Amino acid sequence: MLFSGITILDENFEIQNDMYVGVEGKKIDYVGKFMPRKDYGEVISGAGRLLMPGFYNAHAHSPMALMRGYGEGLKLQEWLNDRIFPFEAKLDGNAVYWGTMLCMAESLRFGIVSTSDMYYFVEDMARAVADSGTKNNISRSLTNFDGTPFDRMESARELKAAVRDWNGAAEGRIIMESSLHAEYTSDEATARSLAEWTKEAGVRMHVHVSETKTEHEECKQRHNGMTPVQYLNSCGIFDVPSIAAHCVWIEGEDYDILREKGVTVATNPCSNLKLASGICDTASVLARGINLAVGTDSVTSNNSLNFIEEMKTLAMVAKVRANDPTVMMPRDVLRAGTRGGALAQGRTDCGLLKEGFRADLIMLRTDTVNMYPVHDLLTNIVFSADGGDIAMTMVDGKILYRDGEYATIDVDKTIFETEKAKANILARL
Repeated sequence: MLFSGITILDENFEIQNDMYVGVEGKKIDYVGKFMPRKDYGEVISGAGRLLMPGFYNAHAHSPMALMRGYGEGLKLQEWLNDRIFPFEAKLDGNAVYWGTMLCMAESLRFGIVSTSDMYYFVEDMARAVADSGTKNNISRSLTNFDGTPFDRMESARELKAAVRDWNGAAEGRIIMESSLHAEYTSDEATARSLAEWTKEAGVRMHVHVSETKTEHEECKQRHNGMTPVQYLNSCGIFDVPSIAAHCVWIEGEDYDILREKGVTVATNPCSNLKLASGICDTASVLARGINLAVGTDSVTSNNSLNFIEEMKTLAMVAKVRANDPTVMMPRDVLRAGTRGGALAQGRTDCGLLKEGFRADLIMLRTDTVNMYPVHDLLTNIVFSADGGDIAMTMVDGKILYRDGEYATIDVDKTIFETEKAKANILARL
């Protein structure tokens, strides 16, 4: 496939006009100013379009699409305990499959090519991802409220089975990871045992960190003044490549630990604002040399996967938090949403429009009224574009979404099955 005469966001996050991009197999084979001699098959005109890397959603809970709009107007702990946890107790594999598939359809519509998902029923999630053609780093989240030894935890057995059976599946599109849900939802023995097993298994880690002030401060009370970052580090959680989701209330030494351990901070600005959890100091994250990525969290607390909206929100709240309009410029935001997320997932050959990299690409309409006039296209992408401007989403060289049509997902069936599963669960509550 050849994109002809198209504007691109290049590997340095700079705009280049009238370019040619050739895709062969799963990879970007050619990027240049001249028509290549090689025949790449279908030619796609770039008139009024921008080609750029797809988005990498660094923190989500896709099956929770079943609970979109359920439990509105509640504080986080009340929302979880009174609405979310009772609903989740009625979930089954079928509901999780269709909830995940719904999120994969929404992801493709909004240009998300890969997601870091934390949940359970992970085999059903993996089946949906495999069927959809998308990419996903899936982690079976562990909690332990009763002190059950790690080797006797059913969730730990599920995690081990998922890593054994699904890690690297779907031609590498699926990566299985470990996950400690959070400091406050397990005990130290579980954290240490999971960290040890994860290191031995050679997989990555995904964990909630300092999402709320209450979580952050109560951790310090429980662990002799240690913050969640300090506590998790002491347990060995960050001894493998890790995503620390939220990091709204991190402080002091936390930044040094995250940088030294190579942890990615996945900020979730829309969810954090909606739940009044606070604003992550992303300007300081970048200033300290920590990899920054962008997550949507679940659509239950967002309530959409509109990734361009997420990036715009990130840019604006970062400026408010720092009281400085010069921080979190468009290039910073775009890198966090693409390359930063790809690196967080361990997909080192993804997240850039560069020869030899995976063809995880999106095409954005630039000929819409909201994109004119153009003084700086980078600024327009972040602050003026809309999720509805995504014209095409490609994963590993395959177009999965194009002008409202899906190549791999029966959207009508997905919506029907999701509604059916939702109604079934509500009837049993």
